Amino acid sequence: MTDIRIIHAYRHLYRQLLHAVKFSKPARFVARDQLRAAFRDKNAKFDPRSTTRTLRFLEAAARARGLEHNILKNLLVVAWHRTNVTRVAWKTVEHSIQAPRKQTDLEKYIHKTAYRQYDMTVAMLNKSLGLCLR
Repeated sequence: MTDIRIIHAYRHLYRQLLHAVKFSKPARFVARDQLRAAFRDKNAKFDPRSTTRTLRFLEAAARARGLEHNILKNLLVVAWHRTNVTRVAWKTVEHSIQAPRKQTDLEKYIHKTAYRQYDMTVAMLNKSLGLCLR
């Protein structure tokens, strides 16, 4: 059975995320998917202190369009692009079926390492502020 504190933390974080993004359509779905993935992760550990700090961060993002709001907006934009870059238009798929093209080693390397610096920056932000952002 899931601990009641974890359920309450999920609900509070989700509610604050919705207020912080002002219920805008693409951002709320990206935030929901990231929050679900974070709470479904088997290796994740629940830290109440970082959860309360993240709630305060989200409250500040919802309160005013300041630094916190811009950070959250940029995090969600990058997360949206990360998930939707693999989506391809039907015409492109149809064209690639007719003339398949192999990916070069350089392209594979770029796709693998494109977000490495970004991930390290977000990890340092989490570490310095005691947050649990993704």
